[in-house]
Amino acid sequence: MSTDALLQRLRDELGKEAVLTDADVTASYSRDMMPLAPSGKPLAVVLPADTAGVQAVVKACAEAKVPVVPRGAGSGLSGAANAIDGCVVLVLTKLDEIVEIDPANRLAVVQPGVVNLDFRNTVEKHGLFYPPDPSSYDWCTIGGNLSTNAGGLCCVKYGVTTDSVLGLEVVLADGSLLKTGRRTVKGVAGYDLTKLFIGSEGTLGVITQATVALRPLPQAPATLVAGFSTTEAAGEAVARVVREGLVPSLLEIMDAASIKASETYLKTDLGAGSDCQALMLAQSDVGGEAALRELAVLEQICADCGADLVYATDDLEEGKMLLQARRVVLTALESYGIWLTDDVSVPRTRIAELIRGCEQVSEKVGLKIAVVGHAGDGNMHPTIVYAPDNEDEFVRARQAFDDILEIGLSLGGTVTGEHGVGKIKRDWLAREIGPVGMRVHRQIKQALDPENLFNPGSMFSMTD
Repeated sequence: MSTDALLQRLRDELGKEAVLTDADVTASYSRDMMPLAPSGKPLAVVLPADTAGVQAVVKACAEAKVPVVPRGAGSGLSGAANAIDGCVVLVLTKLDEIVEIDPANRLAVVQPGVVNLDFRNTVEKHGLFYPPDPSSYDWCTIGGNLSTNAGGLCCVKYGVTTDSVLGLEVVLADGSLLKTGRRTVKGVAGYDLTKLFIGSEGTLGVITQATVALRPLPQAPATLVAGFSTTEAAGEAVARVVREGLVPSLLEIMDAASIKASETYLKTDLGAGSDCQALMLAQSDVGGEAALRELAVLEQICADCGADLVYATDDLEEGKMLLQARRVVLTALESYGIWLTDDVSVPRTRIAELIRGCEQVSEKVGLKIAVVGHAGDGNMHPTIVYAPDNEDEFVRARQAFDDILEIGLSLGGTVTGEHGVGKIKRDWLAREIGPVGMRVHRQIKQALDPENLFNPGSMFSMTD
């Protein structure tokens, strides 16, 4: 099938307005938020309105042997949704229906184009809670969260996206519709295909629906902030929290560069003091006196570890204000230049070593590096800032990005905790999982996508 014939078939199947070919328009769908990842020029961008439309696109592209790159809102940070030359970008944002909310069984059925925050707000009206909360939760979509197995600030207590998913509907490479998982609390029939597709970055199939588990709505959180004059003291406090079995609903850390950026952006003093090298933020959502008791233990741990500042509040608005300092870090860093955020996870006892390592990398490359992260699970986000029009700084930023990944692996960590591999960390995936792991990945890909048409080149190459 020629490309012209393919485009006409897509128009016939989806409607003329759902097939975009203008180069200026398709360019806006060609990449996500990761500046280092390569991207190509798509043949077309298609926006089906339902599962049948997705199946029609996949079948047509399979017959024409044209690659398909699934895409959500484009909030990703690994290049996993980036176009390659001549592909069809399959945008799933029009599949935006919350199909069902079942309060009695605490589950919901949702399409991939639903925005995370919209979904959370909707189920909240039923007294329920959907835990996954990536920092971009006000515009990222459920489908993108599923594709990358996204995390967020609440992972320490509630886990990542896969921990809230019961089942999926997935369009396979031949256009057939696979249903995985269940609606029951327990179920071990067959392979766990649901978890196979979650985090596969669109390389194995196109997710068109998910059945997700919901939780009872937590109580309004109580919040704690603690400032430390050394990174090591903050790291010891985190380790103590883990050792003593505390599971706060949120446990975040910010280094000195992040604190300063947030204070400047918010035009406020966080009260950390000029000598503060690390700020720890924690929340408890168990409610009432229980939350205050949990925070009291956290306060004592921080004091024992030498915190210069420890402050706790059960005032909801004050807590939101404190947490805002963490949420705005990336936006705040834009005042210094373009940012490039890394994503490494290390054992929680080695967070301080990672932050120190990032400081050394910063000195080596001569660029600002700010570190924030989910201290409760060891997932850190070192963010490198460089001038947008300076090619030399861009090269140094790329070197810093790789140096940080090297440090993460050397500390017994992983090269990605929640952003995914995409098109930027393919070599690092191979280093982390080794040749046998790569062989198994390729065998699974070959079994489900024998023509290598789903997002080819993301995560790994079939020929390396």
